[in-house]
Amino acid sequence: MNLTLVIGNKNYSSWSLRPWLAMKQAGIPFIEEQILLQRPETRREILRYSPSGRVPCLIDGALTVFDSLAICEYANERYANEVLWPRDISARARARAIAAEMHSGFVALRTHLPMDIRSRLSDKGAAALEREDVAADIARIQAVWTECLNDGGPMLFGGFSIADAFYAPVITRFVTYGVKLSPLLAAYSENVLMLPAMKQWIAAAAAETDTLDT
Repeated sequence: MNLTLVIGNKNYSSWSLRPWLAMKQAGIPFIEEQILLQRPETRREILRYSPSGRVPCLIDGALTVFDSLAICEYANERYANEVLWPRDISARARARAIAAEMHSGFVALRTHLPMDIRSRLSDKGAAALEREDVAADIARIQAVWTECLNDGGPMLFGGFSIADAFYAPVITRFVTYGVKLSPLLAAYSENVLMLPAMKQWIAAAAAETDTLDT
């Protein structure tokens, strides 16, 4: 196995975090290639690996996978013995549905509360929450988490899954922007933040010095 995962800045690239975390949690070894974003050479460097011109991108020999959800699916099927989705077919369908919802939705949240792990921006968070679209996105995420966690936890579907990887950047956003959570959701967030791989990513994000225009 000689996998390379191409990612962007750890402080800002929520899309990169998702497959990185999923693969780390599954114990899949890979080489990490980081390309810093918003530099003159960024697009040229990314295009060396990814025909989409975006990160993340997984390279496995002659195969290139350049979408975060597709990377997680491929890694799960090819290298993780399918442990990254729930075994139960109904739970697996629900987990895929909420991961896909995160993958394609919540535009207001992404736009007005971008991932910025190093910062603490509670004032900006409070202002954004006054927007109806941002408040609706956050309410929907909290409803999804609550419904899943009411079945037991500690992760959304018991054990760690791709669904947790897809919502991990949201957890960092809630910390950054001071979004208040119920005790149930706060405990879930803490469980994710305390994963060794998540702690590793956050420490690396804190050590970065680049500042992006978000």
